[in-house]
Amino acid sequence: MAEITGGGRGVGGQGGRRTVSLLASAAKRKDGFVQLLLMSGVLMMSLRSLSQKHRVRDLAEDAAQLRREQEQISLRVRDLQDSLHRESSADASGALASHLRRIFAAHPATPVAPAAATDDK
Repeated sequence: MAEITGGGRGVGGQGGRRTVSLLASAAKRKDGFVQLLLMSGVLMMSLRSLSQKHRVRDLAEDAAQLRREQEQISLRVRDLQDSLHRESSADASGALASHLRRIFAAHPATPVAPAAATDDK
């Protein structure tokens, strides 16, 4: 830190003003220092609140995106199941259709909720 000196005098200890430490300055101006600390705290809490607001909005967007992806995957699974059922119906023995029914009964597809019903809430 540079030392504050008197006008026209050389740099050094003679006749110059000494720098005041932070604690000494705070002791002299207690009210202003406390006010500065309080306002800094209010600013920090406001910034934290703002970041949390943006985080919540981002999480809501992520949840909506995940719902859309889940709907798309469910539709793809249903399409695959339908195409497998069509192919198994061409089998004259019925063994493939029986096997597919057991597989699909053990692992049912998740129901697809309408997009309009989830977005309105």
